[in-house]
Parts: sequence; structure tokens; C-alpha cells
Amino acid sequence: MPERSSTHLLLIPSYNTGGKLVETVRDALKFWAPVWVVVDGSTDGSDAAVEAILPEYGGDLRLLRLKKNSGKGTAVLHGVTQALEEGFTHVLTMDADGQHASGYITTFMQASRKNPNALVLGLPQFDDSAPLIRLRGRRIANWWAQFESQSNLGDCLFGFRVYPARSLYEVMQKTRWARRFDFDPEVAIRLIWRGHPPLNVPAPCRYLTIAEGGISHFNYYRDNVLMTWMFARLLVGAFIRMPWLLARRFSGDHESVHIATPQVERSKSNPRPQ
Repeated sequence: MPERSSTHLLLIPSYNTGGKLVETVRDALKFWAPVWVVVDGSTDGSDAAVEAILPEYGGDLRLLRLKKNSGKGTAVLHGVTQALEEGFTHVLTMDADGQHASGYITTFMQASRKNPNALVLGLPQFDDSAPLIRLRGRRIANWWAQFESQSNLGDCLFGFRVYPARSLYEVMQKTRWARRFDFDPEVAIRLIWRGHPPLNVPAPCRYLTIAEGGISHFNYYRDNVLMTWMFARLLVGAFIRMPWLLARRFSGDHESVHIATPQVERSKSNPRPQ
């Protein structure tokens, strides 16, 4: 039976993820409830597949739809807005494409409950399926994110994380950016600026092949340009805050946290901590 919560919600944004969406939803519901799926203008019928299983799960599963594809950040904001209206305090975001291990949901939620002010960030443990070019690009992005936040932010791109919902909502209301591929890194930096320490939790991450149902909407040119522009924009804010960020860092008043978990399985199945 899944663990149920009235404060911590599992939110799955999705755009054209095909059959992987229902597979991910079913697997997540083994561990946690409620689960909300936000379909971001999908045209592949994946929302209908989720709608078909709603009667099986009753109130544990909800489907939200956006008519137009507007990006992951917009989908998450739509879900968070409704979550706040219903009294949820924290939201765990999880990709719909099968990259994230559902067995770690409870670990992340427990970490958030023990550290409610923290930004609980997944620290991806990649296997051999990870493309080398993506790993190299990730290192560059993480260096900039760590510099601009002056924190031990483990990974700025991994979307498996738990947000303090009210702060996430307020951060996104103050910027018209952070709506597409720039969502994950920008809100992480801004939440750390706001006073939420990063709490890094290791978790496996797999890049699925097309034969396994893997789907990627990442565009190397478009999304790298968007990321470069994002870091350039945030650099101004980082320099303005730098004296305060450095003082906080060296005083130990806002130390980032790293939670060790049991050795990560790297099998093709969706692993769970033992």
C-alpha cells in the first residue's frame, strides 16, 4: 500500500511521453499518494490513458490538463497553484519518462519532512546509458549553478526533487522565465537565494533507449541557448547578493546537506533502497 499524505504531493508533469506515462504513474502509486499528473498540451493521447485508470485509484490520482504546450515550469506552476489551494506544503516533482526511480519517492519525502525548509535535490547516479555529451554539459551547468548560488548544489538539472510549495510559487510569480528547460536550474538557484538550503539525496537515473520507450524533447541548440541566457541573467543577481551569499557560506549559517543512501542499484528495473 502507498503511503498517503495531506502535506506532501507527488506531481508528474508530462508532454508526449506515450506509454511511459501510465507506467510511471502506476509505479509511483505503489509508494506514494496522492499523485497528480499535469499533461502539458500533449497530442499523443497519453492523457486519455491516464484518464482511463482514474477509477482504479480514486482520490489517490488526479489528472490536470493544459490545452497548450507551455513548458515544464508552466505545468509545475499549474499543479503547485492548485496544491496550495488544497493545503499541501511540499511538492515532489518526478519526470514522466521513466528516468527517475519510484522506489526513492519515500526517501525524498522523509528527507523533506525532517528538513521542511530544505530544497531536497536528487543527486543523479548515472549508469552506462548516460550520453557523454550530456554529462559534460551537466558539469558546466552545475559549476555555474554552484557559483551563482554559492552553495553545494549537487545537480541543478535533475528534476527529481521536493520543493517547499509556497516558496516555489512565489519565486515563479516574480519571473516570466523558468517555464521551459530553464525551470529546474533557475528555481533551484532562486530558492537557495531565498534561504532554502540544498539537501542532496543520491538517486539512480537512466537514459532509456527508443526501444525501451525512452522519449526526449531536449533540443541541443535551443535549450543550450536558453540555459546560457539563464545563467547570464542570474549572474547579475548573484553579484548583487554575493557579499551576503559569501558571508552566509563561510559562517556555516546555511550549510548544504548531503544525505547518504544505500548503494544505488543500477539494474534495468526501477530500484528501491533496501
